[in-house]
Amino acid sequence: MMKHRNIGVGLMFLAIVCFQQIIAQDPEFTQFYASPMYLNPAFAGTSKCPRLVMNYRNQWPSLSGAFVTSAVSYDQHVDAVRGGLGVMFMNDRAAQSTLTSNTISAVYSYLQPIGKKFSMKGALQVSYFQKSLDWGKLTFGDMIDPRKGFIYETADIPRGGRVSAMDFSAGVIGFTKTMYFGFAAHHLTEPNESLVVGTSRLPMKYTGHIGGLFPFKRSFKGETSYVSPNILYRRQGEFQQLNFGTYVSKGPIVVGAWFRGFLFGNTYRDSFIATLGLKTEYLNFGYSYDITISELTPSTGGSHEISVMVNFPCLRSKVKMRSMSCPSF
Repeated sequence: MMKHRNIGVGLMFLAIVCFQQIIAQDPEFTQFYASPMYLNPAFAGTSKCPRLVMNYRNQWPSLSGAFVTSAVSYDQHVDAVRGGLGVMFMNDRAAQSTLTSNTISAVYSYLQPIGKKFSMKGALQVSYFQKSLDWGKLTFGDMIDPRKGFIYETADIPRGGRVSAMDFSAGVIGFTKTMYFGFAAHHLTEPNESLVVGTSRLPMKYTGHIGGLFPFKRSFKGETSYVSPNILYRRQGEFQQLNFGTYVSKGPIVVGAWFRGFLFGNTYRDSFIATLGLKTEYLNFGYSYDITISELTPSTGGSHEISVMVNFPCLRSKVKMRSMSCPSF
């Protein structure tokens, strides 16, 4: 997981209230293709028809300071603008909503066919975020009685509160009928998200991803089975992460197995991931469980994630675009 998911909640808030500058990273979804615009804004409108996506992630539920992230997005291709339009809302809560972040984004992506089989999309995302700290939910050492626990009022002076700012991101993808790749850069202006005096810049995040969707078997009922290997690399500040794995589908059933960590330089292991999904013409449902293999295991309880994608019928009988073959989970 990203760096701020790997530090204790108490240490995180101690840093918030004691230092003028800290560096944080973004939340993320294990099923990154099931939250396509959050992965890369260029995915806006990659489906021919309107699409509604809902994501929910509960990370480390066995800990009192679990991280809960939710997102809702809508996107569609629009012939009049030769690309896709999308909107997205995200809510991230840490330590029982002690630290809360809300973000709303608008996305435009431009589609450019290149040759008969290859197309590219470039996108710009404009976001507004608000981050708030509930001081009343924090606990400090001077509140502890050796026998009775937390019974005293803290002498610490309340600080922090709420911060908001605009944010900008961009992305590009290229795709054929069976292959796809992309690159995204988030937080281009590195906005200040400090909740106290001073400056705390949100580091720019770089994401690269590549994969394919390859048919390998057709049943007597006409159903085609697919295998979909994928690799994702992400860097934000000094943190690097690598996800690699594959999905296999047979009819409406999709299963996947993944590893998340980094195997070069500063090697670390984070999770093994198992995914199970159901994919139909109008509805996709996915569930994944992250098995923590870092030093935190087994006390975290892993991570649970659910995604629901609703694919609406096209408003028009003919849409002038090339759709993208891409796994949903």
